[in-house]
Amino acid sequence: MVGHVNMMDDVLISNLPPEYLRSALRILIAQGSTTQQPFVQHIRERLLDSNPEFTPPKVLFTADDVLTTSCTRYLALTRCIFSSKLAQKSLSYLDHFISSIPDACASWTVGSDLHKALEAFAGDIVQAIQALKETNPPKDEILESQLIKLHSSLQECRQYCEAHEPRALEYPFQRSERQVADVLHIFYPSHSTKPISDTSDDGPAGQLDISAGQAAETFALGPFQLPRLFNGFWQLSSPAWGAGSADSQDAALGQLIRAGFTAADMADHYGDAELVYGQFRNRLPPQVKNTVFAATKWCVFGSIGGEVTDEWVLGAVKERCRRLGGRVELLQFHWHNYAAKEYLDVLVKLVSLTKTHPELVSTIGLCNFDSAHTREACEYLLSKTGSVGIVSNQIQFSVVDSRPLLEMCGVSAEFGLQLLTYGSFCGGFLSSRWLEQPLPEMYDPTSPLTPSQRKYLGMILDWGSWEEFQKLLSKLSSIADKHHVTLTNVAIRWVLQKPQVGAVIVGTRLGVTTHDQDNLAVFNFKLDEEDIEAIDYIALGEKNEKVVALFESLGDCGNEYRKMH
Repeated sequence: MVGHVNMMDDVLISNLPPEYLRSALRILIAQGSTTQQPFVQHIRERLLDSNPEFTPPKVLFTADDVLTTSCTRYLALTRCIFSSKLAQKSLSYLDHFISSIPDACASWTVGSDLHKALEAFAGDIVQAIQALKETNPPKDEILESQLIKLHSSLQECRQYCEAHEPRALEYPFQRSERQVADVLHIFYPSHSTKPISDTSDDGPAGQLDISAGQAAETFALGPFQLPRLFNGFWQLSSPAWGAGSADSQDAALGQLIRAGFTAADMADHYGDAELVYGQFRNRLPPQVKNTVFAATKWCVFGSIGGEVTDEWVLGAVKERCRRLGGRVELLQFHWHNYAAKEYLDVLVKLVSLTKTHPELVSTIGLCNFDSAHTREACEYLLSKTGSVGIVSNQIQFSVVDSRPLLEMCGVSAEFGLQLLTYGSFCGGFLSSRWLEQPLPEMYDPTSPLTPSQRKYLGMILDWGSWEEFQKLLSKLSSIADKHHVTLTNVAIRWVLQKPQVGAVIVGTRLGVTTHDQDNLAVFNFKLDEEDIEAIDYIALGEKNEKVVALFESLGDCGNEYRKMH
């Protein structure tokens, strides 16, 4: 499938810079399944037809601590394979790369370009295994042997690193090994793999010496009193934000707990986020472990292919608990297809489980439900159980995306729901770094944006022009100067002061960067009426025309995702 284009379009395709082609593809794919599916299918066919060869170990690794062009190309190729829904095919490419490390006697120093590439590849393995789970392949002997081989290669690489002379190499694949062992357990329960955490040198249980800090502001969510800033682990779904080692992630989590950030948000499809947080939580002292709060998600993106039974719902909850190594304090439920009304009975059963199995799950919330279907869910629960039962809805909310103000805040107040908001930082665009800066190129190779930044740059341009965004940043900056805080603090404070907002979720590049102390300053001040009016005038429009236009363009909360595919 190559398709027919006219001559002038062919000239464009042949001559456009790569960053222009990538941004054009993004726009086309964003139109929905009519463009997204042929794009992925074409890439799949090209990869299957060409059947890319394995690069020899000595070509991947030509010398000590050298990141070769061949290595970079091989890693990029592997990402294309698992990202085009060829996750099982990618397993042999992942395995080849890992086994090539001892075969080529590769070595590296911490922080070098090669070491960074290996850490990113560790994240690639996590992402590829997540993609494998989502494709739900046949659980046959071929797949089992592939996974066992990959797990064995990772173990052999770890042994190679530990025995390396004259000094041991830092092993970058702890997360990868844990993720592969976990999927082996899911697909083949009888297969036994020894968790890498069992090798800890920190004592019999590897207990961490950490005390929990006190949150400056809290809110009530069911029986819990929680900090108004949550740690968000979406970034663990891909190494595109940078990749931290297992040790650096533990250190970062410890720092966050000490600063009072004791609540964390993750999901069933955020790579190894549940495993990372679960193993960390289970190594905390009992008095600290009892204060941390785990919120995760159960997301149903397609047809369930059967009836909604008690056993099916309980099994889904137990799987989240297994990955987290303990209780889920808040299970947030996402259902992609509103036309399939089974989700209403799923919610009834989930709420029932908080009473019959409190050791598994404490509270139930929603994720990316719009106002109409939040109301539908609450009214159905009231009719079936006599109470609302759910406690929250997680939605996007920021000075750029203020759609919740039109309907969601009112519906949430009516039924007593707290809003947990993401996107409130706009991928980092709501900071002084972008003040008086030109519109960035979405795929500039010299100054690449993260997936979050590409997403929220699109949201900014849906909201208004880059010039209007600069006016918003300038106003936020002047208010920040007034309160002696940062522009970002003002943007987050604006969300926190909106009706029904319980907490803002702070996207955390775990083990890569940390901004805990900067973010704590959001609790050192409050916006006054003059501040809010000045921000609203630009963010919402003089007569709310900007937020109304965004609502009409994208739909209500979460509907932008349902339009994609």
